[in-house]
Amino acid sequence: MNSKLTIAKKAPDFRFKTPWDDEVKFYDAVGNNPAVLIFLRYYGCPVCQMEMAKIKQESELVSKKGGRVFVVLQSAPETLASLTNKEDWPFTIISDPQGKVFQLYGVEAGGIIKYLHPAGLIAAIKAISRGFRHGKFEGKETQLPAAFTMTADKIIKYGHYGEHIGDMPSLAKMIISI
Repeated sequence: MNSKLTIAKKAPDFRFKTPWDDEVKFYDAVGNNPAVLIFLRYYGCPVCQMEMAKIKQESELVSKKGGRVFVVLQSAPETLASLTNKEDWPFTIISDPQGKVFQLYGVEAGGIIKYLHPAGLIAAIKAISRGFRHGKFEGKETQLPAAFTMTADKIIKYGHYGEHIGDMPSLAKMIISI
């Protein structure tokens, strides 16, 4: 596992695949724009579905600053392509079923205590009560979320490593620094 990233360091570049596109380098996809990179668990997770819905609603905040949003999931490209369409999302979904990008950015899985954290359980109840249903299990069930913002020159300006499965700041909070 790589160590956690820190503010003012250059964000690591990597190659990724979306469920609908050919493999590309992250820096090429971002171009000369600021970016937000969000790590969630997998598409079948109700809490992750709820977070993706929030990101979808707030993504215009990033585009107004000339930035792009990328969401990294442990889901396989085939799983995502069978459940959703590219046009459904105003951000790029990165499939990372082997967890290589998670590792590169130091985003770790938590133990059972963090998985069963009361705030995480509350997030799960909230997601289910809002109609998000559990789907296919993929990756590490105890994977924790994380989020980073970076400038156009790929310098990290904001970093957040979640303490439980529902510990994700709003996009409004994340983009203050870009």
